[in-house]
Amino acid sequence: MEDDEKYDYNAIKEVGRASYEALMYGKGLVKPGARLLDIAEGVESYIASKGFKMAFPVNVSVNENAAHYTSPLGDESVLAADAVVKLDVGARKEEYLGDCAVTVDLSGRHEKMIKACEEALAGAISMVRAGRKVCEIGREIESIATKHGFRPIKNLGGHGVERHDLHAGVFIPNFDNGDDTELEEGQIVAVEPFMTDGIGLVADGETVEIFQKRGFPQVRSGEAREIGMFIDKHYLTFPFAARWIQKELGHGDDFRVRRAIAELSYAGAIESFPVLVERSKGIVAQAEKEMIVEKDSCIVVTE
Repeated sequence: MEDDEKYDYNAIKEVGRASYEALMYGKGLVKPGARLLDIAEGVESYIASKGFKMAFPVNVSVNENAAHYTSPLGDESVLAADAVVKLDVGARKEEYLGDCAVTVDLSGRHEKMIKACEEALAGAISMVRAGRKVCEIGREIESIATKHGFRPIKNLGGHGVERHDLHAGVFIPNFDNGDDTELEEGQIVAVEPFMTDGIGLVADGETVEIFQKRGFPQVRSGEAREIGMFIDKHYLTFPFAARWIQKELGHGDDFRVRRAIAELSYAGAIESFPVLVERSKGIVAQAEKEMIVEKDSCIVVTE
């Protein structure tokens, strides 16, 4: 964890509040027939209108997709009347990052799972304090999930949030994994229960729309160099969507952008984040809040 003196806690609270307000705005856009692209771009525009940048592309993940779905440019996918939608949103102010998520069940048939997920989040938050072992938080999440007849997703979980890095340091499991790492006073963490009526594991899907710059190796084509320099200037090492580049650079030809991203990825300059899919195609619910760890409790910043 970084030293407390390196954190601007007022900035963390500000970006957390902006993230939560954007999440609630986006929740209002989640309706049957709504285009996933309109939801993502609507939330991203809302965040920009408030003077913030994006911590990561808005995730609109449906049904068995647990996370990492953001629309490509021109995406005509719409929400079915029975969709279970995970909306994951984060604003950024300079190097400070927000992260929060909510699940909306348009069918009304999965409310029990969503309420169990929210109960698990509340139970986990009540345990957050300096000295708390992360496996104990995971045990609480798993206990609440199983009490209601669901499984936690074991290869997803919460995480530390540091300057410039949304997933840094500590990992907070959704079950008791035996990790006795203790939370530290002043640390920033996001608690993130995922639960399902499936087997409780996710795997990489075929769709990949989110990327992150990781290095600065040489690439051969001028097109890849152009896009690499654009990423360095505008997104730094924060996650970005392929559609952002297409819109900003006016590259209507999706193939050109994909080819450049593929070259940067092959060279080790870019990391890809595929959509995460529940392995048995079970429905997934997610809930997430970000908080500052205190001596005897925590301060939730995304509310």
